[in-house]
Amino acid sequence: MICRPLLELADHFFTAGDLELRADDREWTAVAERLGLTVEHVLLIRQVHRADAAVVRRGRTGRWDRPDADAIVSNDPSSAVGVRVADCAPILLADRRLGAAGAVHAGWRGTLQEAAAAGVEAMTREFGSDAKDLVAAIGPCLGPCCGEVGPEVVEAFREAGHGADRIERWFATGPSGRPYLDLWRANADELEAAGVEAGNIHVAGLCTKTHAGVLHSYRAEGEKSGRMLGVIRPRNP
Repeated sequence: MICRPLLELADHFFTAGDLELRADDREWTAVAERLGLTVEHVLLIRQVHRADAAVVRRGRTGRWDRPDADAIVSNDPSSAVGVRVADCAPILLADRRLGAAGAVHAGWRGTLQEAAAAGVEAMTREFGSDAKDLVAAIGPCLGPCCGEVGPEVVEAFREAGHGADRIERWFATGPSGRPYLDLWRANADELEAAGVEAGNIHVAGLCTKTHAGVLHSYRAEGEKSGRMLGVIRPRNP
């Protein structure tokens, strides 16, 4: 699955349920080959549900040891960067002017901590990106139809400083009578607040739990769930 406006700037894709992406070397080889790379040039992070960003710079040498982070940004066209998900939001970013790119993992905890904005800020800080030059794609993730959470999650957002307007936009009472979080809207709002223009934010609008037959969903499958990948390779400007 690709985002056409993003494809104009960077090779990328979101995988679906046909790949498990565990330790199967054949699957990872297929991912790398589609990007024109070898497996060691597909760089991932150890996702910890925070808002820290890892940085890959052009000319990098040596082995990549996955750092603890939930965003990874790069200006190195010899490698691709990605995040693995199974209900959390995979967010891909590309800079139309500089060719830099990034990937962000944002579940409710990452959204609470504004991981998407952290990815934008890292590209600005490390590579000189202007947020207005960025195009973003939010891939399949848990939708507002299935994003049931507890009231303590709403309170955690409130305590983290998200105002009443955001709480009202991002949470609704669902069929169970409990709060339901709209990851699609929340992350789009956070990207826009970070300076990405609304017209450059593209949302897949596919709920992983609703479409668990073709996408991986931890909510639907539990521990046996595979993982999907959002991956992007920077281009030379």
